[in-house]
Amino acid sequence: MLNEWSKGVYRFRSIIGSALFNCVFIGWTAVSVTLMIVLLPFPRLVLQRAVKAWAWSQHWALKILLGLDYEIRGAEHINNGAAIYATKHQSAWDTYFFYLIFSDPAYVLKKELTKIPVWGWVARRCGAISVDRDGGASALKVMVHNARQRLSESRAVIIFPEGTRTQPGTHQAYHPGIAALYSQCDAPVIPVALNSGLFWGRRSQIKEAGRIVIEFMKPIPKGLKRRDFMAQLEIIIETRALELAKEGSQKFPNTRHRLHISRLVNSADQAPVD
Repeated sequence: MLNEWSKGVYRFRSIIGSALFNCVFIGWTAVSVTLMIVLLPFPRLVLQRAVKAWAWSQHWALKILLGLDYEIRGAEHINNGAAIYATKHQSAWDTYFFYLIFSDPAYVLKKELTKIPVWGWVARRCGAISVDRDGGASALKVMVHNARQRLSESRAVIIFPEGTRTQPGTHQAYHPGIAALYSQCDAPVIPVALNSGLFWGRRSQIKEAGRIVIEFMKPIPKGLKRRDFMAQLEIIIETRALELAKEGSQKFPNTRHRLHISRLVNSADQAPVD
């Protein structure tokens, strides 16, 4: 009875808190975007500071209205200079988090996003690296060229190898772009796992109280063959992401994904070992 009551309270808080946060998100984003349009002619770093301020406002709104915070693990692996961060992607939260820890990040994103009015203008002005997924080898060359330029400025390059958000405990095939960056850029590739989808799911208007864990891991050793690099990167990220999903669902048992994660973990535990 008490357990059902706590679930009800948790769900009620999530619904009310999400409604309030969504209002704040829409309203403050409209104000922030207006300011960013005004700042477009200014130097990039001025615009980046405005984006960073917007990101921090979203963090505090989540924390105050919903009780949703985050925890960084493996901070010792965060590079002070140029580095490529290959990160799991489960939530809209992931798209602005790196502004909380870096002053001038450069995101790798699909070309279509840079064509969105206003948002695309800001992304391009901030130095986002666009990728034409249908462009083949020539598109990869352009992406690598742009990434090298950002890295030469000692910037953090953020890439989502799957190219889309996934539910906790699931994954998509990793795209070849990350392998091109690994082999052709003189910068460490740092795997990043997280469990943000437990609390702010893809295409979900409901956010939930809890603590997102984002973990930075040791850079992938240089000199690996493409196939070996891709296999190692995927195993490291996906294994740790599943562990973080399991941990989060145990610490916050009222999340909607708890049963889903439990089934995934149980099936993984029962799978035969080669």
